[in-house]
Amino acid sequence: MALLLLCVFLMRETVSAYLQDVGRYPMLSVEEEQAQARAYRERGDLRAAHLLVTSNLRFVVKVAAGYRGYGLRLADLIQEGNLGLLRAVTKFDPEQGIRLVTYASWWIRAYIQGYVLQSWSLVKVGTTQAQRRLFFALARTRRELARAGCDEDLDERVARKLRVSTGEVREVSRRLELRDQSLDAPVSDGGPTTMERCASSEELQDERLSRVRDSARLNRGVADALALLDDRERTIVEQRFMADEPASLQDLGNRLGFSRERARQLEIRARGKLRAALEPLAAAG
Repeated sequence: MALLLLCVFLMRETVSAYLQDVGRYPMLSVEEEQAQARAYRERGDLRAAHLLVTSNLRFVVKVAAGYRGYGLRLADLIQEGNLGLLRAVTKFDPEQGIRLVTYASWWIRAYIQGYVLQSWSLVKVGTTQAQRRLFFALARTRRELARAGCDEDLDERVARKLRVSTGEVREVSRRLELRDQSLDAPVSDGGPTTMERCASSEELQDERLSRVRDSARLNRGVADALALLDDRERTIVEQRFMADEPASLQDLGNRLGFSRERARQLEIRARGKLRAALEPLAAAG
């Protein structure tokens, strides 16, 4: 059923041809709709499901037309609405005592709104139910309040009417005003320079990550090398090469209880151990 409907739609060269085509399908009476819905629900009758879908295609077009202001092709909006209608038919319960079009309207709008949000920006918008509602109600609510006249801040009035925070109103307003830009789009009207040629002064993310990893690897290597030294050797290395104010060999000898020459010998031995431990690390870098 879905494949048939999509093929019919895609075979039409223009939206107007599609509109003429769906206009040929008759509307079902309440009794006919109930009978077809029961046939599909109880026996899986695909012919009955097809009749339920085709009799409501005109309503999908009407709903989709209300979303043309978001800059998307009407054909795509209709296609998404048709998918919502198909979903509604599969879940429709005729025993609830309502018309299919009433039940399907929620599914049709949900599919169309999902497509609008997905197509609006590469960055996801409408991550919560309140934000989704605000995205689609913002422009209409602003127009209504502007026509009514209002001296106070319009964003605050919109926030109260839609029961969201003023910050959410301003954030969604900003997202509506700013659309994604192509990297090949001209930066200005005065020249051919494109966004991809605008160099950033910041360090690239992969370079920053590589630097952090190298630093961590080096720190681990130094810590492992220092662990190979005995207490006296480690003290000499730390005080001679790692302190803010390096100590002299004489000071270290006096502190540790031996001569300056002995301190020098221990330093040479410690440096040899460190060099042997760190050479593989330097070669890997």
